[in-house]
Amino acid sequence: MQRQLGELLLDGWLTAYAIDEDLFPRILELMERYRDRPMDFADASLVLVAERTGYRQILTLDSDFFFYRIDGRESFEVLPVDG
Repeated sequence: MQRQLGELLLDGWLTAYAIDEDLFPRILELMERYRDRPMDFADASLVLVAERTGYRQILTLDSDFFFYRIDGRESFEVLPVDG
């Protein structure tokens, strides 16, 4: 599976994003906002990237992404996982 993920990155189907340290406070804000779920650092990072890029589609098995909101408003489009 890791090799397939690497191939998707190389083929341009996925993109990796770096998160600057100055955005860490926003990640902590998101984790606090969704503490009832609870939101971990990885999930908060994905929400942050969606806020910064405007991308709404996400491929995940994590059902919390049906509840998380981009900029507090927009929902994610959770892509179906065939399996």
